[in-house]
Amino acid sequence: MQTGLILLALAYVLSQFFRAFLAVLTGPLEAELGVTPDVLATASGYWFLAFALMQLPVGKALDTLGPRRTGGWLFLIGGAGGAALFAVAQGPFYIHAAMALIGIGCSPVLMASFYIFAREFDPARFATLAALMIGIGTIGNLISSAPLAFAVEAMGWRNAMWALAAVSAIVALGVLFSVRDPAKAHDAGTGSLLDLMRMPVLWVIFPIMFVNYAPVAAVRGLWIGPYLRDVFDQTTAQIGIATLVMSLAMIVGTIAYGPLDRIFGTRKWVVFTGNVLTIAMLAFVIFWIDAGPWTAIALFAAIGALGASFPVIIAHARSFFPPHLTGRGVTLMNLFGIGGVGVMQTISGRIHTATAGSDPTAPYIAIFGFFAVALTMGVAIYALSRDSTD
Repeated sequence: MQTGLILLALAYVLSQFFRAFLAVLTGPLEAELGVTPDVLATASGYWFLAFALMQLPVGKALDTLGPRRTGGWLFLIGGAGGAALFAVAQGPFYIHAAMALIGIGCSPVLMASFYIFAREFDPARFATLAALMIGIGTIGNLISSAPLAFAVEAMGWRNAMWALAAVSAIVALGVLFSVRDPAKAHDAGTGSLLDLMRMPVLWVIFPIMFVNYAPVAAVRGLWIGPYLRDVFDQTTAQIGIATLVMSLAMIVGTIAYGPLDRIFGTRKWVVFTGNVLTIAMLAFVIFWIDAGPWTAIALFAAIGALGASFPVIIAHARSFFPPHLTGRGVTLMNLFGIGGVGVMQTISGRIHTATAGSDPTAPYIAIFGFFAVALTMGVAIYALSRDSTD
């Protein structure tokens, strides 16, 4: 099982890479293909939407087929195939299609490991293990920052994508040959998502799941690049350093969140406090929108760290799932989390188009304000949730 989890971790590193690499490619894609930030925002949104829509069939597949085939085959076809399609892109349609295909390929990777954690390990350790897996995966954010910028300058973005397609194929084959499926739960394959949707305790957790990850994913995955370029005239290399700083903060934040539910004896208030502080950081970005690049980078790093409560929210919801619906439960939560990013990232692209003009800061004030308001609404509803540390 250890080798299988290592391969799933490597696949998740690539998944994190693919959701974040467009920020660094903003300049090269615009120069060669005429692809503008709003087009890339839509492409990023397609990745998240495709990823989210796959969560329902992935959840059923985890409960019936197991994580080995579910994770391995989808990542081989979607992850490697999508990266290859991106490498031959000739315009926006190719970019959009490639990102959607990659999203499909990445959709089972994290949930496959979560399924194994939920079925094979002590429930009290779930949040810590989930946070550790996400923390390891966030190395993909690091690779998609300064190292990617260096690779693009050295070999060009197309060759870099071909290399990623090859690595993805190798990792997918490794998953197929090394992951061992846990024993199926009693009543595996019975029940449905309707059984989960009938649980009122989950309905006040869904909204925070929908909005929690969106500010972090949207900023790190795209908007940090156009913002630093448009407002502060930063180069691709400088943007690479900025994304590296934010990625490091995301790793620290994710790993730090893991044991907090056991330290403080609560999941609800750990999540609540972290998200309130994330709202405050978004407000500071707006207030100091043109204060300087390093002020912005410091605030983005704080958003990356404080906004990393995703695994604790999953653990909070998981404590209410019946065992035979574990796969469908964790993927349902992931649907809300990743689907929220897809919807909100697509909206943010429309906001950028609608507010672009003579003032370079106006689109970003509107975008960051949009994320702050959405997160505030989610936190307000989540305050009504029932705490659990089971």
